[in-house]
Amino acid sequence: MKFTVTTQTGRIDKVLSQADLGFTRSQLQNWLKADLITVNGAAVKANYKVAPADEIDITVPEPEPLDAVPEDIPLDIVYEDDQVIVVNKPQGMVVHPAPGHATGTLVNGLLYHVDLSAINDVMRPGIVHRIDKDTSGLLMVAKTPEAQQSLSAQLKDKSSIREYYALVHGTFKEDHGRIDAPLGRDPKDRKKQAVVPNGRHAVTNFEVVERFEKFTLIKCILETGRTHQIRVHLAYIKHPVAGDPMYGPKQTLIGKGQFLHAAKLGFVHPTTGKLLIFEAPLPAIFEETLEKLRRGIDTTHKIR
Repeated sequence: MKFTVTTQTGRIDKVLSQADLGFTRSQLQNWLKADLITVNGAAVKANYKVAPADEIDITVPEPEPLDAVPEDIPLDIVYEDDQVIVVNKPQGMVVHPAPGHATGTLVNGLLYHVDLSAINDVMRPGIVHRIDKDTSGLLMVAKTPEAQQSLSAQLKDKSSIREYYALVHGTFKEDHGRIDAPLGRDPKDRKKQAVVPNGRHAVTNFEVVERFEKFTLIKCILETGRTHQIRVHLAYIKHPVAGDPMYGPKQTLIGKGQFLHAAKLGFVHPTTGKLLIFEAPLPAIFEETLEKLRRGIDTTHKIR
């Protein structure tokens, strides 16, 4: 695969990962170490600064054997064809294997259901975006390298549709709003994200759906998809997601983690060009909690 630099600047691994080629930055860094990426015919390191007119040649290696193990895990598959799968992930399920979660993930279940060996990612084959373990809802998964490239590009250019329902602490005077605040690793806690001056651009739009005495149900529409984005943005404006053990208060609603659900997902099909839109109903515990709030029943308790 050949790529010609036009106006881009910066490290070669960063430039290529942002160029909609369908490869992750970690993949590109590994290929640079293996001299599988050359610039103007010469091998370079990951910190090489690209210049206009640089000719980059990427030799994509043969797919490696998958590290993740297929497991017979029931999946709520909302849609599937030869290019993509849309899955409604339950609360409590991790999306892909990672330290401390080698099995029982969505990827383990997907590998039992479908062959993803053509996608060159041994731990996250087909995964183009993630939602947190205790967030429920819709995920799009690529079944081919071409689909992965297309879906990744749509995420980057903000053309995909991603809407969430969040039950949050406090009440809003306004009916809608926009949170534009950069996100990065929390300097005080490396396990958390935070609004930081030099963080990555992040935008969350929200609309009030239903108001309660101490809580509000809102719809969040993502423009970007940073790690923990909705949870951090809402905590930043003093309306943390109810049940959130990381960014919320100790005294919160009883649940199975944060009351956050990826309810609507839309994207253009990689091969047909047709716009596909999917919706998933709120989990039972979410609906039950809303009904209690409508009846004036407060189920808050100390979670930590």
